[in-house]
Amino acid sequence: MTHPDLDTFITTRTGHRFHVRAARPDDDGTIKEFFGHVSRADLRFRFLTGINEVSPGQISMLTHPDHQYSESFLVFTADGSMMIATGMLACDMAFDRGEVAIAIRDDHKHQGIGWELLAYIARYAETKGLRTLESIESRDNHDAIELERDMGFVVREYPGDATQVLVSRSLDRH
Repeated sequence: MTHPDLDTFITTRTGHRFHVRAARPDDDGTIKEFFGHVSRADLRFRFLTGINEVSPGQISMLTHPDHQYSESFLVFTADGSMMIATGMLACDMAFDRGEVAIAIRDDHKHQGIGWELLAYIARYAETKGLRTLESIESRDNHDAIELERDMGFVVREYPGDATQVLVSRSLDRH
C-alpha cells in the first residue's frame, strides 16, 4: 500500500516532470530492471561496495522498508512508463539522524532529478522530526558531493575510512 504523502509529481527547474511514490513489495522486478541501467561506478557509490549486480536481498530491502524507520522512494517518468531513480531514507531509533542514498539511471542524469529527489526526501525527513540528514559518500562521487554542498550540506571526514566522506545538513523540525 502506498503512503498518501509519498505519492506525488515533482517538476524540476528545467521543466522535467516525474512521479515519486513509495516502493511496494511487488516492485522487485521493476527495481532489478532499473539497476541494470545504473553504471557500475554509480552502483558502487550507492551501495558503497563494488558490485556488478544488485542482489535479491538488496532489492528486498528496498521493496520492504518498515515505513517507520526507513522508507524507499521510487521515481518514474511522468507517464509511469520507466523507473528513473530511487532514494532511501534510514532513520536512527531516536529520529535524530537519517541517512539518505540516491541512484539515478544513466540516461536521466543532469536533468535536476537528484536535486529535487534529495529536496523531497529532506522535506519528508523534516516531517518525521529528524534533526540531521546525512549521506556517506565515496570521495570519488564528486557530482553528488557538489550537489549536496549546493543544498547546504557540510562535508566532513568519515571516521575510520579515508575513501569516504560524511555529508550532513541540519533540518527544520516541525
